[in-house]
Amino acid sequence: MTTHRRWSRLAITGLALALIAIHVAALAGIGSRMGFWHFSTGFTLLKWAAILALVSLATSLLGLWFTGVRKRRRGTLMAVLGLIVAMVTATPPLLWMQRAAEVPRIHDISTDTTDPPRFDAVVPLRREAPNPVVYGGAEIAAQQRQAYPEIQPLMVDQAPDEVFEQALALVQARGWQVVAADAEAGRIEATDTTFWFGFKDDVVIRVRAQNGGTRVDMRSLSRVGLSDVGTNARRIHGFLRALKARLS
Repeated sequence: MTTHRRWSRLAITGLALALIAIHVAALAGIGSRMGFWHFSTGFTLLKWAAILALVSLATSLLGLWFTGVRKRRRGTLMAVLGLIVAMVTATPPLLWMQRAAEVPRIHDISTDTTDPPRFDAVVPLRREAPNPVVYGGAEIAAQQRQAYPEIQPLMVDQAPDEVFEQALALVQARGWQVVAADAEAGRIEATDTTFWFGFKDDVVIRVRAQNGGTRVDMRSLSRVGLSDVGTNARRIHGFLRALKARLS
C-alpha cells in the first residue's frame, strides 16, 4: 500500500469513528427518552460517544495534515468531514460536563426560598420520582443564592388576574403540559420535558397581589437526578423575563 493511500485511509477512519460517535450520542438520549434504558446508562453512552469523538478528532487532524500536505483531495475532504462531525458530537457533552462542575448539585430552584410555592396537582404524577416535592430548606437555599443570584420574584404593576392570564398563555406557548390552572388561587402547575433525554421537570407558578401590584414566584423541580446542571434556574429566569416583556 502506498503512503498516500495509508493517509487517506487514516482520514476515512477518522470520519467513520465520528459517524459512530454521533450515532451513539443520539441513541443515548433517544433510548433514555423512550425508556429503553435508565438515564444513567444514557449518560454512560454519552460519555463514551464523547471519548470516541475526541479520538476521531485526533485521527481526522492527522489525516487532514498528511493528505493536505500531499494534496490528496478525496482524503482531505474525508478528514474535514470527520473533524466537523467529531466537533459537533463532542461539544455538547463536554460543555455539559463543564457546566456540571461549575454549579451545585441541586435540582430544586425557587424564587422564594423562605416560602417556596407548593406543588399539589403534580404530586400524583411524581409517585415514582426519586426527588421529593418537599423543599430542602436552608442548605439548598444557600447554595441557590450563591450560584444563581439572578433568581428573584417578578414584581409588576398589573392586576393579578391579568398577570395570571399572561403567565398561563406563556406556559402554553412554551409547550409545557398544564397540569392545573387555578385562577382563584393564583397557581399554575405544569410539566416541561427536556428535548434530548426527555427528563420531566415540574413547575409551579404563584401569582399574588402585593403592594398595589402583583408578585410572581416560580419554582422548578426535577423528578430525577441530583444535579440539574442549571436547567431549572435557566427555565425560571427565561420564563420570568419573557413574562415581564409580555406585561410591559
